[in-house]
Formats: sequence, C-alpha cells, structure tokens
Amino acid sequence: MLTDRMRLRILVRGAVQGVGFRPFVYRLAKEMGLMGYVLNDTGGVEIEVEGEKELLEEFFYRLTSEKPPLARIHAIESQFLEPVGYEDFTIKESQGAGNKQVFILPDMSVCEDCLKELFDPSNRRYMYPFINCTNCGPRFTIIERLPYDRPNTTMKVFQMCPECDKEYHDPKDRRFHAQPNACPECGPWLSLYSGKGELLEERNGALELVAELLKEGHILAVKGVGGFHLMCNALEERVVSLLRERKRRKEKPFAVMFRNLEQLLEYAEPTSLEKALLLSPERPIVLVRSKEKLAPSVAPSLKRVGAFLPYSPIHYLLLNALDFPLVATSGNFSEEPIVKDNEEALTKLNCLADFILAHNRDIKRRCDDSVVKVVGGFPLPVRRSRGYAPMPITLPFKLRRKVLAVGGMLKNTFALAFEDKVFISQHVGDVENLETLRAFEQMVYDLMELYEFEPELVVCDMHPRYETSRWARHFAEEKGLKLMEVQHHFAHILSCMAENALEAQVLGIAWDGTGYGEDGTLWGGEFLEVSYEGYKRLFHIKPFKLLGGEKAVKEPRRVALSLIFELYGDKAFELELPPVRAFSERELHNLYVAWKEGINSPYSSSAGRLFDAVASLLDIRHVISYEGQSAMLLEDLYKPSVKDYYPFEVSNLQIDWRPTFEALIKDRDKEGIPSRFINTLAHVCAHVAKEAGMERVCLSGGVFQNDPLVSKIKELLEAEGFKVFLHQKVPTNDGGICLGQAVYGGLKEV
Repeated sequence: MLTDRMRLRILVRGAVQGVGFRPFVYRLAKEMGLMGYVLNDTGGVEIEVEGEKELLEEFFYRLTSEKPPLARIHAIESQFLEPVGYEDFTIKESQGAGNKQVFILPDMSVCEDCLKELFDPSNRRYMYPFINCTNCGPRFTIIERLPYDRPNTTMKVFQMCPECDKEYHDPKDRRFHAQPNACPECGPWLSLYSGKGELLEERNGALELVAELLKEGHILAVKGVGGFHLMCNALEERVVSLLRERKRRKEKPFAVMFRNLEQLLEYAEPTSLEKALLLSPERPIVLVRSKEKLAPSVAPSLKRVGAFLPYSPIHYLLLNALDFPLVATSGNFSEEPIVKDNEEALTKLNCLADFILAHNRDIKRRCDDSVVKVVGGFPLPVRRSRGYAPMPITLPFKLRRKVLAVGGMLKNTFALAFEDKVFISQHVGDVENLETLRAFEQMVYDLMELYEFEPELVVCDMHPRYETSRWARHFAEEKGLKLMEVQHHFAHILSCMAENALEAQVLGIAWDGTGYGEDGTLWGGEFLEVSYEGYKRLFHIKPFKLLGGEKAVKEPRRVALSLIFELYGDKAFELELPPVRAFSERELHNLYVAWKEGINSPYSSSAGRLFDAVASLLDIRHVISYEGQSAMLLEDLYKPSVKDYYPFEVSNLQIDWRPTFEALIKDRDKEGIPSRFINTLAHVCAHVAKEAGMERVCLSGGVFQNDPLVSKIKELLEAEGFKVFLHQKVPTNDGGICLGQAVYGGLKEV
C-alpha cells in the first residue's frame, strides 16, 4: 500500500549532551506524534523519527529553531530512509562504547550567544567582526596541521590579551580552547582599500564606510571565511549588470545574502524544509522560489534564486547596516578559483570591485559556499563545500587500502579514503585551465598533508582528456603507485549506493551531459546493473551525433539540428523550425555534410543533451552561457497538471528518442511540451525498471538535479513497488563521483 510514511535519521554534533537536548527531542517527537528514538553516542546525539514526510520536515525545522538555550549545534547530518516500524518514541541508553574519533570540523556559522554579544553595546566584543567561541567560527579554513591547537592555525600570529587568555583556559567558559578566540584588543582587524590599493580606513571605521559605499551603488570585494565575495545591492539592476559585465559571467545566476529569514520571505517563498536548511549551522545557499522582486540580472529568466543567510560576524554587521539584500558571489573571474589572500585580491579583484574589504586573519585553504536544492522532496547538495567539508562519509564496510580518488573534470571534488571513511574535499570547480589545475593540485597536497595521508592507489575517470585524469597518471607514475580508471557513470551509481549504505545489486540510472564510455563514445543516458564488483550496461538512449563535438555542448541548436537531420534528412532545410532558422543557409549545408559524413560529430547517448535539443526546438535557448542552463529553464516551465507524455520505443536495449521528438515537433501546445517531455523521460525510467526487474533503483548524474523529473520518476516507480534512492550527502552531479571512485578503488582486487 502506498504511504508517505518515512524515517528521518539525524546525527547532531556539538554541545548537545548535558543540556536537556534529549528531553527536548522526546517532547517534540511526542507532541508531533512521531515514533523512533533519541540517544547520546560518542559523536553527539543520534535521532530517528518516523511519520508522514511533511511532519518530518517540520520536525527537522523545529529541531534547529526551538532547541534548548544551552544546546550548541556544530553540524547536522540528516537522511531520509525507509521506515522500520517504530511503535513509540523513546530515549535510549547512551552509547559509550566505540572509538571517539576527532574530525576536523567544518567552518560553522556564528552562534546565538556570540550574536547577542556582537550587538550588545556593553560587551567588550560589541561590533567585533571576528567574534567566535567553541561553538562557532572558522575551523577548516584556518587549521594548518593537526592537532587543532592555536599554534597550528593561522591565528598563531595573534597573542591573546589577558582577558581572552583567561577565557581560553577556563573550563567553565564557552571559549575554553576556542582556537580562533580574539577580541578588538588582540585579534584580527579589517582594512578597506580602494581599487588602486590605497588604504582608506581600518577596523570599525572600515565597516561603516563599506555600508555607505554599498548604499551608493558600488561593488565591493569582501573577505569572509573561505575567500572573497563580490557584493552589491541585489535590488539595483544597474550595479548587478555591471558586476556581470566585469566578472564575464553573462547569465549564470548570482547568490543573494539576506539579513535574516524575515527579509528573505519578502523576496522568496521557501518551503519548511528549505527554511530548515537556510537556518542550519552549515548556512548553505538554498535554491528557493523567487517572488521576482530582485534585480532581473540576479538570476536571468529563472524562477528560483540562490538564497542564503549571514554566517560570519562580518556578514551580520554588514547586512544589519543595510535595508536591502546583497548579491554575494565568489570573488573571482568566471572559471577561476575563488581568491583568498589579500595580495591576490589587490591585484586580481581591483578590476572587478570598486573597493576591497580585507582582514589580516589568513585563510589557509579556500572554501566556496555550499549549495543545496530540494529535489524529489529531499535535500540534495548541488555543491558540497563550506559548512560540510571535510566531514567524512561513513561507509557500511571497511576498505582494503588507502585511496586517492581525483574525481571528474567539472564541479570537481576529490577524496581521501581509508578504513570506513571517505573524506571529500571542498568544491574545487571546473578543472579546465591552468589556474584551476594548479588550485586542484595545491588542494590535493594540502589535504593529504593535513591528514598525513599516503595513498596506496590512485583512482581517476577513464576519460583520456580530463585534466584531473592526466594529473592522476603523472602523480601515480611519479610516486610509484598503481592507477585505476573507473567509468564515469559506474562511479556515479557507486556513489549513490555508498551514501545510502546499499550493499546489494541495484539498477543504476545515470543521466548527465557527458561521460566517456567504454566503447569510446560519449555516454549520458545509461541504465546499469551495478554492484561493488562491477557493472553491466543494460539499456541506453539511442546514440545521436553531436555536430561540432564540444561546440554542441555550448550550442543546443546543434543538438536539435542533428536530431532533425536524423528524422528528416535533407528535407530539414524546408522546415520552419527554430533550430533550422538559427543557422544561415550555408551553415546548414556544411553542417548537414558534417552530419552525414560523421565529420567532427561523435556519437552521444546523453539525456542532458536531449534537454538542450528541446530548449532549441522551443526557441528558448540556442546557445547557452553555463552548463545546465537549458534544463533549468525547462524545469521552470513544468506544469504538474500535465499528465500525458510522448511515445517512445525500447528495442535492442536502446531507448529510441525518435518517436518522442517526432511527436514533440508536431505538438502545437507549446506550453505543455516541457511537461510532456519530462513526463516521457520518467515513463522511460519506469518501463526500463520493469524490464530490468531489480527492486532497488539508484538515480545519479547531473540531470537528476531536475525536481519535476525526479519527483515523477519516484511517483511512477514507487507505485510499482520499486525503492528509489537519491543523493542526500554528496552532489548527484560530478561533484559526487569521487566517492564512487574511492569505494571501487578501496574494494577492488588489484
């Protein structure tokens, strides 16, 4: 029988023992009619609750917003799972057994106690931009080596004053052994520079001047926890457009920082789960429905905005002095690493920002903001970085060896794996140029040095042209290590299996833009039978030609034209279709010859490219300015009221897209096309799942960042008794494949 009943497992780390946290959880669960348990263990508090999914989401929100006054949450790890049938809610006996493991904690948002002091005129840390305590503040971005003691952090250059030193050594004080502990007398301070590098103001005077400059419509580079942000008024179209022009970021959406949840609600409509994510200690950017009151250039043509709340004292002080939200995007040129050092900012950001607000607490390692999106009713990391990295993923088994897994090329993260832990790096980015390759290499060596990690095996993607794979081959050869290459989509599904603690065989549906296949073609619409030992390619989308190869990735019109040539041959020239009109007569002729002769037209089975083709056929987008743009625009056009779908055929283990696109091209209801197309893909998944006959189905790959697609697939498959597993801990895009690589390398006989 179908039910919305689920189990929510939550691990809470921080000062949550001995502060009435378990009784609070017990009362909350009882009040809400939820079943399960709460217990103290060696890592914090473990909670499992079962009930209707909407109630679980409300429970998660209230857990963070109504916690006991003395409870201090450092980190929360949550996961929706299948119910096990709890009949009551109980407080279990504390678990004292087991090894107490010390992990490097992520950087945490400023706590409520510090916030009260920050805005208390009678407090000695009033308006101090670096206020922190044991329960909050920077960790990962300031530690230089283990153990985590002040001399091993970038704070070592600041000698504590007598009052700070007394707090630091008092076991009863909440700043007891708070390594970044400081105050205006002895700690770091702010410095404001002009774009020409002239020092204009320091300390609180700098902060006051920055607020005035933002009110006047200037663009500021502001040094935060893991690097610099570029900030400006999110309501003023002129300045947001200027930032786009300077940053060379044509349309890719900007994130917006709001003063508090109340201000955010003026401009966006988050769900209860999205509110809980926004308020969580990790403070990620959360993709929420926009009310379209922000400057149009914040997120051109999109119905969602990347919203987040302040997480450092500097942000709180800035936003508190303003009556408008701020664009807060990475301080860099597009496709380059985020800037983290003052000197680098003065030389690289001076052409992007009018003024630069720096400080003299060094950032040891750059760390971008994390991004989360609710997909299929579950929180999905789109980018796992600040607030989450470098907390490990715990496996349901132990690995045979220590593994360095270098990940993919786009949205890169890499992993260090040993025993039953996989430590995934912060977001690196797209490793497509020398700057990002250098940053990637620096981050690999840095994390290995931090954990004193010596790999026994190096694992990479099998794509011959990935810069990360080239680096891995050179590194393995230089160190005398074995190298293992893992197929891209296999790694995607292994990643989903590992984070969901699945050990049995699964049907893996791996859909993305591009991944190198074992037959030398470009895969991306795959149905795989997967276990930790290996995989078998069961079904795939019928391959089509990518006109111009890499050019087709940036030009959806080329993908659409290739499909039109396949359907209509040279009669395509006579058709009044947007992709045909997007080229001149000469271009059409040359492209047809290239298609027919297979000149620079590799075969692809990519589901992601089919989204591009639909966007072009609907005259929505013929050339894209960032990856996934077509799919995001189509997702916004989805209508749940549209239930029908286009025909498709499955033969010779291939999903034939031709009947789908013939019907789509003839469809006169243009507004319904995006919905029917997405519904069709979901029905394809349901059809193949029945053919494959495996109960457990894992979805992975960038295409599954699409909420209506994932929701429809879950609806169809669960109605047929299948169990669908999604990503909730690592990105479903290429930012998560290093987990799958690490697991395979750690288990496989070599």
